[in-house]
Amino acid sequence: MQPPHIESICAKEPNDPRTTKPHVLPIYATSSFAFENIDEGIAIFSNQKPGHGYSRYGNPTVEAVAAKIAALETAGLDVEAAALLLSSGQAAVSTVVLGLLKSGDKILTQGNLYGGTTELFLKIFKPYGIETILADLHDLDRVEDLIKQDEKIKLLYFETPANPTLACVDLAALADIARRHGRLSAVDNTFATPYLQQPFRYGVDFIVHSTTKFLNGHGNSIAGALVTTHTPQMRMGNGIWQAMKLVGTNCSPWDAWLVHNGLKTLALRMERHSSNAMRIAGFLQEQKNVVRVNYCGLPSHPDHGIAKRQMKAFGGMLSFELEGGLEAGIRFMNRIRFCTLAPTLGDVDTLILHPASMSHVNIPKEVRLANGITDGLIRVSVGIEHVDDIIADLQQAF
Repeated sequence: MQPPHIESICAKEPNDPRTTKPHVLPIYATSSFAFENIDEGIAIFSNQKPGHGYSRYGNPTVEAVAAKIAALETAGLDVEAAALLLSSGQAAVSTVVLGLLKSGDKILTQGNLYGGTTELFLKIFKPYGIETILADLHDLDRVEDLIKQDEKIKLLYFETPANPTLACVDLAALADIARRHGRLSAVDNTFATPYLQQPFRYGVDFIVHSTTKFLNGHGNSIAGALVTTHTPQMRMGNGIWQAMKLVGTNCSPWDAWLVHNGLKTLALRMERHSSNAMRIAGFLQEQKNVVRVNYCGLPSHPDHGIAKRQMKAFGGMLSFELEGGLEAGIRFMNRIRFCTLAPTLGDVDTLILHPASMSHVNIPKEVRLANGITDGLIRVSVGIEHVDDIIADLQQAF
């Protein structure tokens, strides 16, 4: 065969120049993968041989990071888990629901979820016939009664600590109720991360993360993770993997690579987030115009005992209620100078949010207020800066 023309050389990929193993995970920025022959393609697409065909189905960078998150969630435990890395935390929640439930099924959850998750359940899934029931998940007898009375409840979904009230629920008790009645359980572990809390230790079936937050930690990518001990669900052709493939909730290799970079310092960051947050929670308790401080590391927090039992430390998230409601909340936010006003959390710098006008603005007010998300509530994602600088900014804002 004659050598190719210059136009063809421009268009073709070069030969892989790699001769030794890379020290850092490469970014596989490719939409598809080339087969040696049609037989290899058939074997991969029929799941007879491991491999890759199309990056929406699977990508080496994405899969490597997903496997690392699964390893974090099972570290020190005698369980096997598999993970998918997805395009956002919302994609992770959507994929587990789409992979497990059908029209007519129901989700039992709490009223103090992240606002976006509540909206997802009520505005997207409800019109398609997947109903959501809100209940106080601290009331274990009530939870069990609801599940026993309604066989259509297929999934028990919860956050602990919850966003933004930092309420904590009993992982072991809720997972046990679900398991004894043949239902599935899922928890959002974004606030705690697997460094502070491992829900598989308590029998939970599925874990979701917004890896955008603490797992990445640097505010430079949007991604999510779904981890489960029900490993067949995650294999090519099966329920949850199929939902990912067909809806297209997969993560990009670039975002996966950024998550991986953040994971390298997760342990160091979570220690600092936690110690800074404890100091700041104590400071807030002393302020005369603060009605309540929500930090599960404080003995005064109603769920302190649950958190102490389930978590290695108490994390970097807290919230507090200002006397004076909405006007006081807005006034306080406008006085912040060192910290950052931003609608996210888990970055290395301190981020402050007003839930009533931001993350939970589309949640009915009666639902918000019934679950402690008041007009004067301020949420703080405590960063890893010097704690005195954070406190000084909060002090001058007061």
